[in-house]
Amino acid sequence: MVSLDDAVLARYEHGGKRFEILIDPNLVDAYRNDSSSVDLDDILATDEVWLDARGGERPTSDQLVNAFGSDELLICVDKILNMGSIQLTTVQRKERIKAMRVAIIHKISSTAIDPKSKMPHPPSRIETALDECRYSIDPFLSIDRQVNDAVKLMRPLIPLKFSTARLAFRIPGVEYGSVQSILRELMIKEEWLSNGDWACVVEVPAGSKIDLMGDIAKRSKGSEVKIIDEGS
Repeated sequence: MVSLDDAVLARYEHGGKRFEILIDPNLVDAYRNDSSSVDLDDILATDEVWLDARGGERPTSDQLVNAFGSDELLICVDKILNMGSIQLTTVQRKERIKAMRVAIIHKISSTAIDPKSKMPHPPSRIETALDECRYSIDPFLSIDRQVNDAVKLMRPLIPLKFSTARLAFRIPGVEYGSVQSILRELMIKEEWLSNGDWACVVEVPAGSKIDLMGDIAKRSKGSEVKIIDEGS
């Protein structure tokens, strides 16, 4: 359950009355796309529908039935989230858009490459293209959806290709513990060699391969890496 400090108001108006719930703004898009993927306990800060959440004023059962056709919490919440509006202060909106902008730039720069050089674009170039295409960031849409939308506008300005790279790592057995948590979630094949070394093949977004190689090299001084497929 989201804390009251982090929650924002979702508001629905019907028959001259306002109905409010306190919610986690980070889960709004996921709920609107697939309500079954989000538990009420996760998205709600309180298990209540309010006439005035800040003032603690609750509606009567009859008022809920009149507005939502039911006084059941799930039915009321669903209508408020899908048909109501999300209330953010000016500061909250600015902070949220700023954070999402950083996340969108990072996502594109770490997963996409220049198809000619097969290298990732620096974040500064992605940021410039995002400004030039005048993409308007939505404070509630998911990062993945906004990346897809932004890339469509950016492609005439900057060459972008999303592909995957395959890397083969060979790690000394004594250093296995320092890298396995990173590589296992990316791994498609592994093998323990006769000399005690651990070998694996991983698949990553092509734009992330350089960062991954650098991270593993820092954690395992005796590691070896070979690029099997750099992402075409």
